[in-house]
Amino acid sequence: MREFWIKFARKAGLAVPGLVVVALVLVFKLTGLGGFDRAGLLLFDTYQRTQPRTFEDAGVRVIDIDEESVRKLGQWPWPRSDMATLTQRLTDAGAAVIAYDVVFAEPDRTSPARLAERAKRDHADPGVVAALQGLPDNDAIFAEALAPPNRVVLGYFLGHGPKEPTVVPKVGLAWGGTPPTSLDLNFTSATQPLPLLRDAAGGLGGVSRIGDSDGIVRQAPMILMQNGELLPSLVIEALRVGQGAQSTVVKTSNASGEWGDGEGIASLKTGDVVVPTDSKGQLFVYYTRDAPIRTVPAWKILTGAIPPEKMTELFDQAIVYVGTSAPGLQDLVSTPLKGREPGVMVHAQATEQILLGKYLTRPYLAPLYETAAMIALGLLMALLLPWMGATRGAVLGIVMVGGMAAGSWFAFSREMVLLDPTWPILTLVLVWVSVTAFTYYREERRRAYIHQAFDRYLSPDLVKRIVDDPSRLELGGEEREMTVLFCDIRGFSRISEQLGPQEIIRFLIAFLTPMCDILLARKATIDKFIGDAILAFWNAPLDDPDQHGNAARGALAMVERLKQLNAEMPGGAEPWPGDVAIGIGLNAGPCCVGNMGSAQRLSYSLIGDTVNLASRIEGLTKYYGVAIAMGEDLQVRLREFATVELDRVRVVGREAPETVHALIGDEVLGADAAFRGFAADHEAMLLAYRAQGWDEAVALLDKGEAAAKGYGLGKLYLLIRERIAGYRETSPGADWDGIYGATEK
Repeated sequence: MREFWIKFARKAGLAVPGLVVVALVLVFKLTGLGGFDRAGLLLFDTYQRTQPRTFEDAGVRVIDIDEESVRKLGQWPWPRSDMATLTQRLTDAGAAVIAYDVVFAEPDRTSPARLAERAKRDHADPGVVAALQGLPDNDAIFAEALAPPNRVVLGYFLGHGPKEPTVVPKVGLAWGGTPPTSLDLNFTSATQPLPLLRDAAGGLGGVSRIGDSDGIVRQAPMILMQNGELLPSLVIEALRVGQGAQSTVVKTSNASGEWGDGEGIASLKTGDVVVPTDSKGQLFVYYTRDAPIRTVPAWKILTGAIPPEKMTELFDQAIVYVGTSAPGLQDLVSTPLKGREPGVMVHAQATEQILLGKYLTRPYLAPLYETAAMIALGLLMALLLPWMGATRGAVLGIVMVGGMAAGSWFAFSREMVLLDPTWPILTLVLVWVSVTAFTYYREERRRAYIHQAFDRYLSPDLVKRIVDDPSRLELGGEEREMTVLFCDIRGFSRISEQLGPQEIIRFLIAFLTPMCDILLARKATIDKFIGDAILAFWNAPLDDPDQHGNAARGALAMVERLKQLNAEMPGGAEPWPGDVAIGIGLNAGPCCVGNMGSAQRLSYSLIGDTVNLASRIEGLTKYYGVAIAMGEDLQVRLREFATVELDRVRVVGREAPETVHALIGDEVLGADAAFRGFAADHEAMLLAYRAQGWDEAVALLDKGEAAAKGYGLGKLYLLIRERIAGYRETSPGADWDGIYGATEK
């Protein structure tokens, strides 16, 4: 359980950068920093370009004062008498309503009365002046064409200049729910048609368009505000007048069945038409590509180029907008589909959507949904990535990002709903990058530390396993069941006398290198070199289920390799002082292993009674004349190996006695019948010895002495003979326990 929580804490630490990213992105989103909201708008533009609205003829027409019309009919503005002709011909063709995306704010400069004044100033013929003065005024002619029963809507333009009188709509606005008291954009000034024209027209509608911060017109305002008063747009007024309705009702979002800001606008109703809007009273325009039937050049109407029957076919019961696309008239806008689009086309396409009931909507709660998705997915990504690894984490990121993008596209293409995935996707990408980068940085530091700490002490295979799975490495000190090996060169002081300092170093390198190669091959960890001695251990930092067997085989291999070195090295390039011998002490038991040392310098090492005893056992190998000796806790785990008991010893610095065994060979020798016979006689000899049966013990010594010398136990048998001889002269007493008290380490 402790290991689980340690691992959990490490993984949780890797999630911290991702959690910080989620918090920062949330701050950016809520405060509007970074301007990243524009990315969502650009994505919606891409959706429209990929799948624009399919054109369906909804009976909406645009009379375009295009460049060709200006070339054919003369410079704009045209005489108001021409506009009257245009209006009347459209009315005669059956137009339901004619809406001008033009503000007739100044008197007609070509009116006869104004021409008479100029002629009079130029001292023209009085008869000409009188004739001009007798002609009707162009504005009056246009006003007559605007008057009922004709259905005509004129435009006004709202601005942010000095505060001017508020536009008076033709009909008042009513509302359901809390009356809207403010919109984000409240105009102060107004450019209105001449009073004569304004009074004659059946409706007045705002032509102001509100582009986004990048100048692209994505929404058409259905309702506007000037000096705190709500006013209808040209689209709403055209729909009202076209139906002959006498009111427009604004419904706010807290009216029955609506959700959103209490004072935000939810929809407008005029006649039988209900127009859903966002809280600012705007309609997202779902644009189509160019449709030839929708647009008719103005010159064709004024010159009579279109036959009456075709006029009726085009305009009967149609909502007709009059506007301009001529470049010099400065009424071109950018839309998601086109960089230059006549402004009147925004009104026309919005009206088509309303008549067809095909609305591109963005729910009031969409920002809340998007923020919730951003937080939830960001947190999920941050918490899961540390547990999944790079490949599965990348798959998770791709699935999440792809899911958000696919969901947004599906909502648009199937439901015509705008859901912005950019903030959640940005969060997912940044979380993935931050967690991955932090994990990589942390893993690289850990790998570097592991390599630095263990390259010289572990086999390359073990180092690779630790680097691949650092969670298997427990640093800082832990208790483990371990096997410890001490190896020392016999008579190293004598060898040092024979060699110079540089020769000693070269000798040690020649000796230690093959010895360490054997240990590393047997999965040992090299703890340290103490002069000519080696301290190694098993089962740390990685678990080694066969630690006892690996230690025994490693020790036996070291003895055999030394025999080869003694045969090969003398007379070679490296100094080798004759027949070198070693003693190896092995022991098994609990140890504390980890980073040991001071705050300034640490090393991966181990401490404990098991280690101390292994050192004392190594020292006993010289006394008993054996190459490898081990403690009892290790011997019981090596029953299949060829081992024999040496003695019961109370080593220096330790009160508890230890039964020390000699390691003679591996499992093959352990299964040999001759060895098993010798081992049985040897055990019987020790029992007789400890029972003070001196004669029986000597007889068994005589019987096994030849075999004992073959197994490297000749000195042990000599020691026991000497002890028996001494005990014959001086009895150890009835309470003698057979324990030998060592006097040297």
